[in-house]
Amino acid sequence: MKYYELDKEEEEILKAYEKGEFKSVKNLEKEKKRYQQIAQATLNKTRNINIRLSERDLQKIKVKAMERGLPYQTLVASVVHQYSNDRLKELA
Repeated sequence: MKYYELDKEEEEILKAYEKGEFKSVKNLEKEKKRYQQIAQATLNKTRNINIRLSERDLQKIKVKAMERGLPYQTLVASVVHQYSNDRLKELA
C-alpha cells in the first residue's frame, strides 16, 4: 500500500470518516455517475501551452505534418499524447 502525506484538511476528513460522521446521499449511484462525469470532463480539458522550438525543428515538424495531411499543432499534440501514455520509445 502506498503511503500518502495528508494535509490538515485531508486529515480532518479522514478522522470524520473513521468516526462515521458521513451520511450517504440519496440516489448514490446517480450521484457517483454525475461526479465521474465531472471528473472525466476535467481531465479531458485541453490547455494551451507555449513552447520554444528552433526554426529548423518547427519547419521539419510542419513538413512532416503536411505529409500526413495534419495541422502541425495536431501532430505535436499527438506526439506529446503518445509519449505521456508510454507509447513512444524514449531516446537514449
